[in-house]
Amino acid sequence: MTHTLKTAPEQSIQSLKSGARAIVAATDPNEKASLAYEVAQKWFSGGLGLHRSALDKDMPNRPGRPDKPVLLPPRDMPKRAMGGKAGKLALLHSLAHIELNAIDLTWDLLGRFCRVPMPRSFFDDWVQVGLEEAKHFTMLEKHLASIGASYGDLPAHDGLWQAAQSTEHDLLARLAIIPLVLEARGLDITPPMIEKARSSGDPETARVLEVIYRDEKRHVAFGAKWFRFMCDRERIKPEPKFHELVRKHFKGPLKPPFNDRARSEAGLTPGFYRPLIRLTG
Repeated sequence: MTHTLKTAPEQSIQSLKSGARAIVAATDPNEKASLAYEVAQKWFSGGLGLHRSALDKDMPNRPGRPDKPVLLPPRDMPKRAMGGKAGKLALLHSLAHIELNAIDLTWDLLGRFCRVPMPRSFFDDWVQVGLEEAKHFTMLEKHLASIGASYGDLPAHDGLWQAAQSTEHDLLARLAIIPLVLEARGLDITPPMIEKARSSGDPETARVLEVIYRDEKRHVAFGAKWFRFMCDRERIKPEPKFHELVRKHFKGPLKPPFNDRARSEAGLTPGFYRPLIRLTG
């Protein structure tokens, strides 16, 4: 798929922070994805610095959103349809909403914490994540179109951005909650969805989910790597610090079953999350 910018003039993207801000602020989901591709290309080609001192505006408090879908509190969301075309639409729409939020969460991390002294490879990793989240949204939107639907056709919940608001001043907390709680949950629930899609004769949905699952493993690995890096630099024990941050910033239970193998392969060993089951549940 060819990605072209709809708005945000070329000259406005003069740093990684300004690019990240443009992505988060964009109201059109396709523009977010296009900007993510554009900013990532500029970053990896060496065309952007991290920030431009006082010239870059602050990150927005909330991401831009289109008029649809209607955003509801999680408790007010209608029960998702199960099975058939309605069930497939509900699943794909829910996943597209998650991936749209993942675009914003990742690029907000890059823009908000670009002044934290970290190695260049830290920013390389998270730009790659931001690019892949845009890819996931684009894949899901295309798949929705193949069944005569589009993002915005169903209501969606408005709870995912709370994780960004809760951790807006603490990079270590952001790493704990976004990749090591939220994305790690994807490692638990995605394999059963892949198997269900295959068994129901839906190989295209299975293929999309396989791409997302493969990338999510890398995202969790980046989170674990940089969480440990920051803890080691401050001479903090990673697991107790993780427990402290999750108790403080995560408002839901950590529910088994866990995909222990995939989590461990990504560097998220059971000592991080299993002690939290009762404390948060």
